[in-house]
Amino acid sequence: MTSNIQTRINNLDWGSIHNELDEHGFAILPPILTKDECEFFIKLYNEKEPYRTTINMSRYRFGNGEYKYFAYPLPQIIEVLRESFYPELANAANRWSEYLKKPAEFPLKHQEFLEKCERHEQLRPTPLILKYEKGGFNCLHQDLYGDVFFPFQVVVVLNQRDKDYTGGESLLVEQIPRAQSRGHVVTLEQGCALIFPTNNRPFLGKNGYYKTTVRHGVSTVTSGERYGLGIIFHDSK
Repeated sequence: MTSNIQTRINNLDWGSIHNELDEHGFAILPPILTKDECEFFIKLYNEKEPYRTTINMSRYRFGNGEYKYFAYPLPQIIEVLRESFYPELANAANRWSEYLKKPAEFPLKHQEFLEKCERHEQLRPTPLILKYEKGGFNCLHQDLYGDVFFPFQVVVVLNQRDKDYTGGESLLVEQIPRAQSRGHVVTLEQGCALIFPTNNRPFLGKNGYYKTTVRHGVSTVTSGERYGLGIIFHDSK
């Protein structure tokens, strides 16, 4: 299973993906998980292991829903997803740093980046599964978790839109300096993925690049249950 996932990610049209990231700040990917792999994750959600904590979103006023963070050692399929996406996204992250006239600071091997997290006492894994029932939503937010964070993250929708649930679109809101905010609504089919900024992105203006802040969330689920898999590349304090 995991070798097939790695091959799918490696065979993506990364040239087009990099162009999409630079132009729009996010990129929608074709299916990277099969229906069976998505169903594997949904079944895994209801197991006691391999999670380190469960978050009730209403309790913390994050929204209405629930998510579970995986514990180390991560399931192999999560590890493969993290490691397969990371090198290309590290190239994009370093390119974005150069656009903003900052030094390239992201190693091309994920383990080396995790070692940087460790030096800042960020030791807890952050990949997670999210579940929303009817009326569920996720407020606009950023997943930073500490001083060290990776500029991109990936979310995969695990069940079928308009069959298993309605509503529940992915939301991205970009705060443009000295202007109104801009919103994006993204719908994903089962197994498809969205790459989006963790914190901010470079925007090409008349006088060069400048930073815009991006937050993400999920719109209200109007029926059924929606499951999502979040791949975050930095660890948490």
